[in-house]
Amino acid sequence: MFYGLDPTFILLIPAIIFTIYAQSKVKSAYAKYSRIQVRSGITGGETARRILDSNGMQHVPIEIVDGQLTDNYDPTRDVMHLSREVCNGNSIASVSIAAHESGHAIQDARDYGFLKFRIAMVPAVNLVSGASWPLIMIGLIMVALGGVQIAGIGNLLLSIGIIMFCVVVLFHTVTLPVEFNASKRALVQLQELGIVDDEEVMGAKSVLSAAAMTYVAALAVSVMNLIRMILIRGSNN
Repeated sequence: MFYGLDPTFILLIPAIIFTIYAQSKVKSAYAKYSRIQVRSGITGGETARRILDSNGMQHVPIEIVDGQLTDNYDPTRDVMHLSREVCNGNSIASVSIAAHESGHAIQDARDYGFLKFRIAMVPAVNLVSGASWPLIMIGLIMVALGGVQIAGIGNLLLSIGIIMFCVVVLFHTVTLPVEFNASKRALVQLQELGIVDDEEVMGAKSVLSAAAMTYVAALAVSVMNLIRMILIRGSNN
């Protein structure tokens, strides 16, 4: 059986549809709320700085990076990266994204368990994510084209690839609580610091919820792929 040509491919279809939907929701929410300015007039950069400072993180710098939606907090360097549009913009979308990344900084400062676990997993994920699919593909080809001995080696490679891919699935699973918690912290900070009012917070929730859906979709795709590979491996026994 070759990847993409076997009956188990149907398992991926709902996850792919959900991924497309999630991506469209992010683009739609960002496009809508990037046009609505917050009444406080505060920019994304000012939002991040205010949240960081109010949580005792005056030492964390904010750096501007190129691209759209490239915003992130780097816990290894203890630095906040904001895209130019988010940093300089005073829209609901800009302050929401900046607050979300600030939420990650708060997690880091508070030693949030899931974030620490996710950070610890990064080296292993970087290693296995690049090796798992080649091993799976080579294993499938050897099973399909080889004799008994070659097929046995193919199944071994397939099994190793599947075990490696389990690490990737675990990484996506751990990412969910990290992202949801960062958004929760962001909404609290936005309201407590008066960056958004009661009406604007609904828009902030829409932006952050749409972004969270992309992480759910990524997990769904990885889980479905894992189930597929397990089913394929089982059929080779």
